[in-house]
Amino acid sequence: MGSISTLESQSTSDALADPVINENGLSGACKDVTVLFAKGTGENGNMGDGSSPGPAWAAAIRASLGTERVAVQGIEYDASVLGYLLGGSPSGSTTYLNTINQASTQCPNTKIVVGGYSQGGQILHNAAEKLSAAVTARIAAAVLFGDPDYPDTPGAIPASKTLQICHQGDIICRGIGGADAHLTYPSDAPQAAAFVVARV
Repeated sequence: MGSISTLESQSTSDALADPVINENGLSGACKDVTVLFAKGTGENGNMGDGSSPGPAWAAAIRASLGTERVAVQGIEYDASVLGYLLGGSPSGSTTYLNTINQASTQCPNTKIVVGGYSQGGQILHNAAEKLSAAVTARIAAAVLFGDPDYPDTPGAIPASKTLQICHQGDIICRGIGGADAHLTYPSDAPQAAAFVVARV
């Protein structure tokens, strides 16, 4: 297997939206739905690029619900190989936790959607484990792509609100196989967006 940093930064399809998105309503008007997403190891921006499903997923949600109804925020963190080996960047996990809590506090009527790809899934798990019951109840949907913690659900988020997409042969989430299957999750953006739309 190649290194995690090179594995996840390889591009298998063009990104369908900006790899950097900062508009979760924390510094502006709140929207009906707030989508938070954490990229994988070694990826650019805060949504990821190349093999990251984040940009395509966010674009598909907006296409269904309307851009004016959906705020999207990428989680800013150092997605290093060391963070992956530690079970998810500790500082990134804290950033994700703080971002969820801030969205819940500042936008009390927004429906929160959380997602992560690869190490982004790890830090979502870590953050979800520390959420209060009240904030956890605010999460309308969680989507994880190529999650190293598969098949565990994140924190106390119900399985009915969680979609886990782990491709056959993906060594990162299956523990066996190779790298290629870990690089194709942008193709799952429409399915993942439909899951969210049905729950918000």
